[in-house]
Amino acid sequence: ERELKAAADSVLSEVRKKQADTKRMVDILRALEKLRKLRKEAAGRKGVCPPLSADEAFENQVESLKTLLKNRTELYEAEERALRVMLEGEQEEERKREMEKKQKKEREKLLQQKLEIDSKLFGDPDEFPLAHVLQPFREYYLQAEHSVAALIQIRHEWDQYLVPADHPEGSCIPPGWVLPSLPTNDTWATAVR
Repeated sequence: ERELKAAADSVLSEVRKKQADTKRMVDILRALEKLRKLRKEAAGRKGVCPPLSADEAFENQVESLKTLLKNRTELYEAEERALRVMLEGEQEEERKREMEKKQKKEREKLLQQKLEIDSKLFGDPDEFPLAHVLQPFREYYLQAEHSVAALIQIRHEWDQYLVPADHPEGSCIPPGWVLPSLPTNDTWATAVR
């Protein structure tokens, strides 16, 4: 991809150089027309008039050169547009890849936070084997992630305890896990461990 972009950049710079050369040629052609007009006027003041065939030949030659330069300019502009579209497509793909990397990092960060919360709630899974005493409780709390019927049942049980917002002893159900606070004394700390 980098090589393709570098090649496209080099071709684009060549096209721009060709466009600059064509513009310079157009300027030279205009200067020649102006010079021809000035010399014709100077010759007319001296009484020398060039034949009409010379004027027609000059005009025909200038028109053919203008047509050639116009065609080249259009060709170079088409090339430049095509290269720009290609480069913009590459840039768009690069932006998509960056966005995907960012989303992947966010997902990994959220997964890490979830693992931390789970380890605080259910203990570190590396410390205890899967057949640990708390495994049934863990399965109970995580059953709604695997079964819609379990999710509905748990939600129904929670809904039984909902109270209006103005109830003095009521509060809303927290949107996530309620994490335990840190131990306040040594006795409690030994019981938690």
